[in-house]
Amino acid sequence: MPTNAFHIVDVFATATYAGNQLAVFEDADTLTDEQMAALAQEMNYSETTFIEGGNPDDGFDVRIFTPGGEIPFAGHPTLGTAAVLREHFDAGDEVTLNLGVGPIPVEVRTGNGNEEYWMTQNAPEFGDELDHETLADVLSLDVSDLDTDWPVQVVSTGLPAVMIPLLDRDALGRCTVDPAAYQAFVSDVGVENLFPFCPDPRDEANDIAARMFAPGHGVPEDPATGSANGNFAGYLARHRYFGDSEVEATVEQGYEMGRPSHLFLEASDDGDEVSVRVGGAVEFVAEGNLV
Repeated sequence: MPTNAFHIVDVFATATYAGNQLAVFEDADTLTDEQMAALAQEMNYSETTFIEGGNPDDGFDVRIFTPGGEIPFAGHPTLGTAAVLREHFDAGDEVTLNLGVGPIPVEVRTGNGNEEYWMTQNAPEFGDELDHETLADVLSLDVSDLDTDWPVQVVSTGLPAVMIPLLDRDALGRCTVDPAAYQAFVSDVGVENLFPFCPDPRDEANDIAARMFAPGHGVPEDPATGSANGNFAGYLARHRYFGDSEVEATVEQGYEMGRPSHLFLEASDDGDEVSVRVGGAVEFVAEGNLV
């Protein structure tokens, strides 16, 4: 039986036992694909990662599983795994993860006495703009709850999500995925991740309140989503949501789940390509071994 060491961390956390939980397994080259999938189901977090090997010069080979199966990229697993590599593998303050979407660099910044992990995501690809009525149905809202001044759009830096602009936090709090409408939408569009947001945060120090639903990946709701927020950063810059092609913003997520999370976004649109960075804190919670 495998006895791999593992670590549990909270990513984008405002404090320990907040943010998005992640399990990180060492020596994953000793595990089969079936064992990794089973362990992801056993942990039952949004994602679980598996370090297969590597080094600081060439990057570390990492695989990401949701309870529903393997995915090529996700944000909080990237930052959380980088933190484990830095603390337990002497990977340094700049570490590269070799993921299904290619190499993703992560750097550590120190601001206001706190360490933040920042990843540079792939340049976002901007997909179809969708009708507001369809997404209102999927989220069990009225179309009047959506802000039709801004597009509903598929955006991807490696894992696509639908950006869904809402008017206020009341609408955000009432979001509930309608199973039949969701299945019809996924069958038609092929995107499982839904990212409703509004410019109505709880804390005036933040800029946006958001939620993320991904039942197609076995994640009914996610408390902090780095990949979707990277998509969102690109969306904000491309559409000049704050009136500028340069974006610095803080997103609050996970409050409805009792897992408050803060995600820091940076993006720049030069008219051709958008560059995207997402950062946040990582809290170490526990470690152990399989038995």
